[in-house]
Amino acid sequence: MEPALTARAALLSPSTGILDSHGLMLAYQGDMEDRGGAIAFGSAVERMEAHDNGIVLHITGDIEMVVKAKTVVNSAGFSAPLLAANTEGLGTRHQPTAYYAKGNYFTLAGRVPFSKLIYPVPEKAGLGVHLTLDLGGQARFGPDVEWVETPDYLVDPARGEAFYAAIRNYWPGLADNALQPGYAGIRPKLQAPGEAALDFRIDGPKVHGCAGLVNLFGIESPGLTSSIAIGDYVAEMLRN
Repeated sequence: MEPALTARAALLSPSTGILDSHGLMLAYQGDMEDRGGAIAFGSAVERMEAHDNGIVLHITGDIEMVVKAKTVVNSAGFSAPLLAANTEGLGTRHQPTAYYAKGNYFTLAGRVPFSKLIYPVPEKAGLGVHLTLDLGGQARFGPDVEWVETPDYLVDPARGEAFYAAIRNYWPGLADNALQPGYAGIRPKLQAPGEAALDFRIDGPKVHGCAGLVNLFGIESPGLTSSIAIGDYVAEMLRN
């Protein structure tokens, strides 16, 4: 099936696939706008005040403004804990500490002899250096785990040495000098380095006592894959 792959055993998942994440975001945006919604680009929510009759948002940008909302979903990725920490009326035990696990990717110059996604056995803080193919068939390897104090997106070429070693565990035929730095992303972690991995954390009014507020913490991969299910879960939480 994949003759270039070296492994003691493998688990085949025929339903696993890829999607156009940018296209998905545009589809979400279109669905929302069709229902009368709008996106305020370039507007940052600096802090919030949770009251019994609504939530006050202090917004900065080209125009500073104060908005009062009945419902707020804090789905700010790795900035969600920071916004929670800047929410007046939200107890400190509902303001988790943010940890940042940077994931670097390297790309391959040329095509790989694989037609499927290849995932090694997961490591402690991530899925390991796996192979994914984009919609154009281009291969990328990653992510690794690099704990950082502040988010940044620069890929250190020196990390490539560890990538070669990890990839050759399942693809010994990887040629020297075949990899080049690709891109990096930040995983929003709720646990410190060395601690056991934690699941997504979705705090609603029944948890923290602030009416109309839902905080989403630690939504890393597979957050995109499960985004529709997360949305349904949050909507049901607010309805009840």
